[in-house]
Amino acid sequence: MSEPVSAYQFLSPDLILDAVEASGRRCNGHLHALNSYENRVYQIGLEDDGFIVVKFYRPGRWSDAAIQEEHDFALELADREIPVVAPLRDEQGVTLHHHQGFRFALYPRRGGRWPDLDNPDNLLWLGRFIGRIHAVGAIKPFEHRPALTIEHYGEASYRFVLEQGFMPAELRLAYRTLAEHLLGQVRACHARAGEVAQIRLHGDCHPGNILWTGEGPHFVDLDDCLMGPAVQDLWMLLSGERRDMTAQVAEILEGYGEFFDFNARELHLVEALRTLRMMHYSAWLARRWDDPAFKRAFPWFNTQRYWEEQILALREQAALLDEPPLAWLG
Repeated sequence: MSEPVSAYQFLSPDLILDAVEASGRRCNGHLHALNSYENRVYQIGLEDDGFIVVKFYRPGRWSDAAIQEEHDFALELADREIPVVAPLRDEQGVTLHHHQGFRFALYPRRGGRWPDLDNPDNLLWLGRFIGRIHAVGAIKPFEHRPALTIEHYGEASYRFVLEQGFMPAELRLAYRTLAEHLLGQVRACHARAGEVAQIRLHGDCHPGNILWTGEGPHFVDLDDCLMGPAVQDLWMLLSGERRDMTAQVAEILEGYGEFFDFNARELHLVEALRTLRMMHYSAWLARRWDDPAFKRAFPWFNTQRYWEEQILALREQAALLDEPPLAWLG
C-alpha cells in the first residue's frame, strides 16, 4: 500500500532544528529545504557561519541496519579517498541519529554542477571513480540492503499499479500484456548475459547524483545502494543514439578498467535494467501518492495521458530489448 499521509506531518521546523542541536551543533535559525522527495533534506545554518545538511529518512522504509550499511559503505569509500559525500560521525562515531520518532543523518554541504557528459575526458574520469567504487563494493556483500531483481523491480512494480487501481480501466489489459511480454524479454537478456557478479553498488548513479567542481566529480545520495551487476552504475550515464552510447561506454570503461575488471557480457543488461527502472519508477510514484509532496511535485502522474505515454515508451523498450548489446572491444 502507499505510505500514510502522516509520514512527515510532525516534521516541523522546530523539530528539525532541535534534532540538529541534539546532535551537538548550534543552529542559527537558517533552514532551507533541498530538492528531495523520498526523504526530507534541509540545509541548516550553524552559529559558526557554516552550513550542514540534515537528511530525515522516510519512516518505515529502511531498517536501522539497512541505513547503517548505507552509511558504512559511504564511509568505507570516503576513507579510501573516493569522492563520496559520507555522513558525519559524532564524537562516539555515530552516524544514524534518532529524535522524536525520526531517524536522521548529518552531512557536510557540498555544491557542484551536473557533469558535462558530452566531454569524453569527463566520462573517462567518471569511469575511473566508478571502477574504484566497485573495487570496494566487491570486497563483501550487503547483508541488509536489497538486491536488484526482476521480481522486485519488475513483477512487483507492474502488479502494484494494477492491483491498487492506478491504471485506467481501458488501459489495464494493454499494460498488463505489455508488462508480461517485457519481463519475458528482460529474462532473456539476463539469460544471454549469463552468470554475472553481484556487488555493492551506488544503485542510483544518474547525473543528478554526480556533482562537478573545479576538482572534478563527487558522488552523493547512496540512499538506494544495493546489490546488483556493475553495469547498473554505468548505463544511466549513457544517452543519445546507439552510436553515441557506444562511444560513451568505450570512454567510461577505459577509465573503469584501470581499477576494476568489467564483464562485457553485462552489456546485454543495459536495456533490461532501463526497462526495470521505468516500471519501478511508476510504482514508486504510486506507492508515494498519499504523500502531499508527491502530488505537488508530480501533478502529471496518474493521469490518462501519463499512462498512455508510459505504454508507448515501454513499447519502444520492447524493440530495444531485442537489439544486440552495445559493442565494446575492451
